Amino acid sequence: DGAVVIDNSSAFRYMKDIPLVVPEINGKETKKSKLIANPNCTTAIGLMALWPLIQKFGMKRVIMSTYQASSGAGQPGMDELKSGTRDWLDGKEVTNKIFAHPLPFNVIPQIDKFQENGYTKEEMKVTWETRKICGLPDDAAISCSAVRIPTIRAHSEVIILETEKPVDVQVAREVLDAAPGVKLVDDTANLQYPMPLTATGQYDVEVGRLRKSIAFGDYGLEFFVCGDQLLRGAALNAVLVAEEMDSNGSLKAKVAA
Repeated sequence: DGAVVIDNSSAFRYMKDIPLVVPEINGKETKKSKLIANPNCTTAIGLMALWPLIQKFGMKRVIMSTYQASSGAGQPGMDELKSGTRDWLDGKEVTNKIFAHPLPFNVIPQIDKFQENGYTKEEMKVTWETRKICGLPDDAAISCSAVRIPTIRAHSEVIILETEKPVDVQVAREVLDAAPGVKLVDDTANLQYPMPLTATGQYDVEVGRLRKSIAFGDYGLEFFVCGDQLLRGAALNAVLVAEEMDSNGSLKAKVAA
């Protein structure tokens, strides 16, 4: 009765009747359609850490800042960073075609096009997709600032969660330590925390730097996340969607009457 499609583009993500799925969060949604949308890489990485904490402590608002690798713009983005870095070190002029400005030894506070509200489309994707995947109201307070940084692979995110319930940092660590797809790296005494260097090539998303938020007191958590956006943010998530559909029977052919 037709093929199953897991689409990694943004073509179907915001259509009401098309499930947008991170299997560890809303895998049951795959039962509703044979067309499943894969989320934006930034959203998928952040939600791996954010969702277990929302379930435990509730959510009033989320403020996210992302630091995204050149590979978010594909192979051409990585190539431009590498060649530009060589040119800079050789004292040559650094040119840019893929990014809005030269990326070597620079950060660019723009990913995708600016929208009428002053946010970029990449930033709004995080808001829209988090609401849909987590089943949150359309007015759920989620704000994102996205920055391109001169790394090759793995996106990083600072996430601030204002909670409905008082937070306990040790309980938050335990929640994350038990969460599937998450690796707790939170030992500041030994300088252990998430980094693109260690997250690259890993299936699990690294989470660390957990602390109670000064801004929100007992009702706030701040933490740092790193994840390989080519895996959890794209290919791996799509494979896990297919595995979820296989396990819940969504891939079984219907028997003709």
